[in-house]
Amino acid sequence: MLEPGAPGPRYSIVVPFHNEEESLLSLYEQLCEVMAGRYEPVEFVLVDDHSSDATPRLLAEIAVRDPRVRVIRLRKNYGQTAALAAGFDHADGEIIIAMDGDLQHDPADIPAMLEAMEETGCDLVSGWRKKRVDNFWLRRLPSRTANWMMAKLSGVDIHDFGTTFKVYRREVIKEIHLYGELHRFIPALASWHGATVIEVPIRNIERPQGRSHYGISRTGRVFFDLITIRFLLRYMSRPLHFFGPAGLGGLAAGSGILAWLLFEKVFHGSHLFFEHGPMLVLGIMLVLFGVELLAIGLLGELIVRTHSEAHRQPVYRVEAARGVPAYNGRPGEEEFESPEEDPVRKTRKNR
Repeated sequence: MLEPGAPGPRYSIVVPFHNEEESLLSLYEQLCEVMAGRYEPVEFVLVDDHSSDATPRLLAEIAVRDPRVRVIRLRKNYGQTAALAAGFDHADGEIIIAMDGDLQHDPADIPAMLEAMEETGCDLVSGWRKKRVDNFWLRRLPSRTANWMMAKLSGVDIHDFGTTFKVYRREVIKEIHLYGELHRFIPALASWHGATVIEVPIRNIERPQGRSHYGISRTGRVFFDLITIRFLLRYMSRPLHFFGPAGLGGLAAGSGILAWLLFEKVFHGSHLFFEHGPMLVLGIMLVLFGVELLAIGLLGELIVRTHSEAHRQPVYRVEAARGVPAYNGRPGEEEFESPEEDPVRKTRKNR
């Protein structure tokens, strides 16, 4: 933590570690060198995702000699998303920088990312590994496919969702609840909250030591996450819109089949079980299918409403306001004394 009486940090660097004893000290030294002077005050939030090597000891030694360092050790190996979430929760900086701890991200790229945020007034700067050094078949091709699908599904036009190397404004990342493996989709989730996202090319470096914790085995999980994120972005607050069309379609088709069978029975005396048995079963199944989907959608709507009523969270995000006093410390809801101080005007002008 920072020394007593010192101003709060403007920058927070969040780095998750898991068995990174070979790279930890080198990364810390490079970060100190990059941030010294121009990017201060700064704090380092280093998260140990229950490493089994010398990582905990090295982190403890760094924290003892550097008051800017915060070390968080998790009770077990939760994974990268949880480790990042822990770091974000304990970061106090106005600008939060996240990166991996294996030296595949170059700290020398931080100034370019911070300058891009300052010049454009955006809320999130995402790194773009434009020239990747990974294996083409096992890493680059699956990643390129997943990134293309994510861009199409989310409407966020960036090339690299998967990299951890990103710069956030505090009010943006604090609003995003991470779980599972959703750290890859933070740009999409931030955009859903109204954040402006840009990307900056970064270097992709060969891992100098140790071995990667990721491989082709995670590809399947990424595609399942794509389905999840698509649902969250479009239907999280209106689940009936997702289940309703299919439910109404099934109900209408089943009702049509049963109406035709009833017509055949009444006016032509058809024996339904012998002459139209499969159609009768299909009609009943479609009606049941439609009713069940509509019921699931309505239950989802009730759950969403109950959650909203219980938490009383607004369904909007304010970027800036004029003549409105601060409300529970929510960012942007403040009164501006002159047009020059209006961040909305500044942001639009910078863009």
